[in-house]
Amino acid sequence: MIKLAADDIFDGRRFLGPDRVLVLDASGAVTAVVPRSWAGDDIQQLKGWLCPGFINAHCHLELSHMKGCIPEHTGLPAFLTRVMEQRQPPGPEILEEAIEAAGQAMQAEGIVAVGDICNTAATLPYKLKSPLYWHSFIECMGFVDATAPQRLEHSAAIYAQFRAQHLPVSLAPHAPYSVSATLFRLIAGMDNNTPLTIHNQECAAEDELYRQKTGAFMDFFRHFGIQTDNFEATGRSSLQSWLPYLKDAPRLLLVHNTFTSEEDIRFAADANVSWCFCPNANAYIENRLPDTPAFLRNGVKPALGTDSLASNHQLSIWQEVQTVRRHYPHIPLEEVLQWATINGAEALGLADTLGSFEKGKRPGIVQIVDNNAKAYTLYE
Repeated sequence: MIKLAADDIFDGRRFLGPDRVLVLDASGAVTAVVPRSWAGDDIQQLKGWLCPGFINAHCHLELSHMKGCIPEHTGLPAFLTRVMEQRQPPGPEILEEAIEAAGQAMQAEGIVAVGDICNTAATLPYKLKSPLYWHSFIECMGFVDATAPQRLEHSAAIYAQFRAQHLPVSLAPHAPYSVSATLFRLIAGMDNNTPLTIHNQECAAEDELYRQKTGAFMDFFRHFGIQTDNFEATGRSSLQSWLPYLKDAPRLLLVHNTFTSEEDIRFAADANVSWCFCPNANAYIENRLPDTPAFLRNGVKPALGTDSLASNHQLSIWQEVQTVRRHYPHIPLEEVLQWATINGAEALGLADTLGSFEKGKRPGIVQIVDNNAKAYTLYE
C-alpha cells in the first residue's frame, strides 16, 4: 500500500483536512481515504496539498506550433481568419515537436485527460505513446448545405484513422457559424457517436448572424468566398437556433459560451448538456469571460479547458483555476477545483475512472505547492 498525507487533500468534491491519508495500491488505484489514526505506519508526508488529476475538457493540440502567432484581443472572426491563413507549419517536424512539447507540459502540470479537437491526424502518433487519456473530437465544418455530404466524408476519413488505432474518438460539429443545417442533421444521425462537442457563442457576432444575418461573420464569409444565399436568419440566438438539431445527443459539451445569456442557459436545461469554460482563451481573444454567475445561478457545473496555444499562453488547467479565482474571488476554491476535476470527468464520460479520489479509480494526483501545480509521480 502507498499512503500519502499532506497539508490538505481535495478529493474531487471537497477539502478533507490535514488529518486524512490517501491510500493507493501498487498500481495507483485508490483504496480509501482514511483518518490518519487508521492508516498505520509508513505514511509519506508531502508538502502542500493533493487533488485528483486535472481534466482539460477542451484543447486544440494540433495548433501548438502557433504560440504567439496571433495578437490578443482581435475578436473571434479576425482570430479565425489568422488561424486559417497561418495554421500551416513551416515543416512537419516543427508541428511534431510542438505537439510533443505541449503534451508533456500538460502532463507535468497534472492534466490526466484531454478532450482534444482535431482537423487532421497530426496528433495521432503522439497520442499513441502518451500516458494521458485523449478523447479526440474530429471537427466537421461546412456552411454550405450542398457540400455537407462531402464535408462529412472528409471528416469521417480522419475519424477512421483514430478508430483504427482503438483511440477514443467522435465526430463533432465545429461551430454554429461553420456548420450548415444539413451537416448538423447528418452528424446528429450518426450512430454510436458520443460525446459530441461544439464551440458555442464565443463572440457577439455569432448571435448577430443568426438573429439578423449581419455583422462580422458576413464579412468573414465574403473574405473566404463562402456562399450564404441559402442561410436564413432565425431571429433567435445562435444557441436557440442550432441546439434543436442535437437535442437528442446522449452527451453534448458546449465550449466557451462567452456570450451565452441566462435565457439561453435555461433554453438548454432540458438537453443533456455540459458546459466548458476556457477563461484564458476567452480573455485572449475577446477580452471577456462568460457570465459565470448566471451559469451558477442556474445550477450549471462547469468544466474547464485551455483551448490552444494560438489563443493561450500555456495549456494549464491550474492557470485556468487561478484566472477564475481572480475574476470571481467569491467562488470558493473548492468549487472551482470541482470544475477542474470531477466536472470535467463527467463531461467527457470518464467519471467512473477519473476526477475524484474514490475506491477503484486511478485519477492521478496533482500536488499543489507554493501555488504551483505538478503531477505527483508514485515511482520516480
